[in-house]
Amino acid sequence: MKRRILQLAEATPQWAQLGLRGRVAHDHAAKLISAAQLPQPLTIDVPFYEEEESGPPAQGGKVYTLKLKLVQTLETESLSSHLQGEANYRNHDILPVVAALNLILAAHPNRTQEGGGVMVGRNRYFFPSASPPVPLGGGLEAWRGFYSSIRPAFRSLMVNVNVCTTAFYTEGNLADAMMAFENASFGARMQVFAKGVRVRTTHLGYRKTIKTMAKVNAKQHKFKADDLGMVSVEEYFKKKYKVNLRYPNLPLVDVGGQKQNLLPPEVCIILPGQPFRGKLLDEQTASMILVAAKPPNVNAEAITNKGLTELGFRQGASSVLNTFGVSIGNEMAVVPGRILSPPGIKYGRGEPRVDERASWNLRDVKFARGGTLDRWAVLLIKDGGRDEFAGPDDPELITTMRGFAAMCRTCGMQVSQNPPAVIPVQLPRKDPKADPVRGQAIAAIRSALMSAQAKPSLVIVLLSSADKHVYSGLKHLCDVYLDVPTVCVQTQKIRKERGQVQYFANVALKVNMKLGGVNHNLDDRSMAKLRQPTTMLVGMDVTHPGPSTVKGTPSIAAVVASVDANFAQYPASMRIQESKKEASAQPSSMITELQAMMEERLQLWRDKNNKTLPQRILVYRDGVSEGQFSIVLKEEIPQMRAAFRKFDTTQPYRPKLTVVICGKRHHTRFYPTEVAHADQNGNPRPGTVVDRGVTAIYEFDFFLQAHGGLQGTTRPTHYYVVCNEMGLRADDLQGLTNAVSYTFARATKAVSLVSPAYYADLACERGRCYLHKLLQGISDSGTTSVSGSGAAAAQDEEVWREAVALWHGGVKGALKDTMFYL
Repeated sequence: MKRRILQLAEATPQWAQLGLRGRVAHDHAAKLISAAQLPQPLTIDVPFYEEEESGPPAQGGKVYTLKLKLVQTLETESLSSHLQGEANYRNHDILPVVAALNLILAAHPNRTQEGGGVMVGRNRYFFPSASPPVPLGGGLEAWRGFYSSIRPAFRSLMVNVNVCTTAFYTEGNLADAMMAFENASFGARMQVFAKGVRVRTTHLGYRKTIKTMAKVNAKQHKFKADDLGMVSVEEYFKKKYKVNLRYPNLPLVDVGGQKQNLLPPEVCIILPGQPFRGKLLDEQTASMILVAAKPPNVNAEAITNKGLTELGFRQGASSVLNTFGVSIGNEMAVVPGRILSPPGIKYGRGEPRVDERASWNLRDVKFARGGTLDRWAVLLIKDGGRDEFAGPDDPELITTMRGFAAMCRTCGMQVSQNPPAVIPVQLPRKDPKADPVRGQAIAAIRSALMSAQAKPSLVIVLLSSADKHVYSGLKHLCDVYLDVPTVCVQTQKIRKERGQVQYFANVALKVNMKLGGVNHNLDDRSMAKLRQPTTMLVGMDVTHPGPSTVKGTPSIAAVVASVDANFAQYPASMRIQESKKEASAQPSSMITELQAMMEERLQLWRDKNNKTLPQRILVYRDGVSEGQFSIVLKEEIPQMRAAFRKFDTTQPYRPKLTVVICGKRHHTRFYPTEVAHADQNGNPRPGTVVDRGVTAIYEFDFFLQAHGGLQGTTRPTHYYVVCNEMGLRADDLQGLTNAVSYTFARATKAVSLVSPAYYADLACERGRCYLHKLLQGISDSGTTSVSGSGAAAAQDEEVWREAVALWHGGVKGALKDTMFYL
């Protein structure tokens, strides 16, 4: 509504008389920036009419009054002093000026006139002309667009521009799209697809937004029509509009406001340019990745050619930029960088060479410490997959398991000579409507596992399909209720002869770590700065419920920490916590029970290190948005110090603490200027670090790309230091972070996010399995919308209680002190 009012205001004679065209920038809602002082008070009368109407009614129409009130005058001299790094301006708040500049940049791409883009989220603009939309199936398509945002840097003000991709609804008949979505998702609720969609009706031509989907269809729902009496919706459309409904059994959609207004989906046409805000299906996500994964040269060309044009950054393209005296260069900024050498990799036997892609292989090496695999079992799941084994006596299954056991022995593990117990389980047929998260299948798995003669030390699970409901339910069952480590494998992959040995080796990496082994270490030179004095590496993360989840679903926090001198094993503490919202409407990133979680990690360190505690603690904190860095400093670090005080004995325990925030959700990309500094795909080589030119003016931060990119344009990780009691110099911290990125146990390569933070991310993902039902939008307490703050709070409380019951105290027993989440 506000956007439409501002759009109409721009077309009024008063707007033109005031000279506002091309001289102001606004967000179509609440903020307006002017290049010159405007008269005060200032009001503009706006005759209102909908987009499909030709103009305001001759009389009796709505007229809105738009009030423009001066709230702040912005000066830029202080920003200039801040950019110069002047000490007196270190704490100067530059956000109001930066926000104003972002509004000015947005004026051209976010304009409502023809040629404007569709703004999705903050600073992302999508244009049909940027690239033809790519069909994703299920009624959706992928649009490519551009991100732009002001970035202060030392002695310069930059604009960060990047390509981006998101899903949009495909213009067309709503009924066809809903059925395509349901078919593509094997029965997912159409409510997820339809809610919030803007449509045009074919019988009357008006535009409406779908509020919700009804539980009745056109055959079932009857109402009293003025001239037809009591009729069903199907009969009404046939008699009133001569329309024979093709899909009378589809649920009706409600396009009413306060009063219900039910329509058949097939008389609704989805309007163009609408982003899809729900959760994509797995197949759609895979297609999106393919669309987005463009080589660096393609993305660079798109930015400097189409991007600058579509965003209005070319000289003279935007009258608003000209009015405010803003000009933007046409070339990418060139910043200095360097390439760090990879660390040495050590195994129990053999030292593989790290190649130019920051990877190595397991040929002729043994694990640094092999675990013991005895009393293991194989859970043979039969769920109608094409590649399933016939049963426990299938000769191919026996041969496959022998081959896997042999690979584990070759890698240095101690494996029992007794064959594993094979536990078959036939899952009941899928019934998406009656049993959407396959609770009956998990009950069958539980019965099968409970029938085993002895509790297995580890279960290899042979999955016949990539059913996320079965996977999540299985992990929930075995982690939280049965205290049994599991490793899931795809039957299709493990029985395929081509690549089978490599697949065995990859599975062995997980098995060894879950049994307390150590896959590989770094050489002494790479680890020297962490071992003396003793150091504990910590990873932290918080994950929030996404779109299409039950309102009130908690966030999940995880803290992992090393317990050995080789920084190999990282057991985890996990909690659910209320998903509080900040003033910005973003979920709060704070870990609310951090003190207790840190106490658990320190206690386990002490148990495993002869009653001693680490002298230094290096924390890598993931899951914090840029606007919430202060939360870590003001709220989380005090919780960590409180945990330290719990271990005071005859003398205070005060380890030196360094906290580094890791960020991958940014739009900074680097393109090598010389071939010698690029990999085979044109990305920067592994180990590329940048700490000047695009980094913070006063703070200690850097960008590091430790990994080798597999496809598309690689994204470096941003590391930002908020506390540095360890006194690490830039070179030391960058080198350590690069080296620790090579310790990730599940792979034989460097990873993009430093390993402790990556482990915390995996632990959060495992926690999502326990709340899978709520995250799929399904709740025993109901998912209907409620009115009133009291009713909403009561529903949130019900959902919280349901989440606590699902969490069931989390992981317990011996499993909690292992890397069960890997």
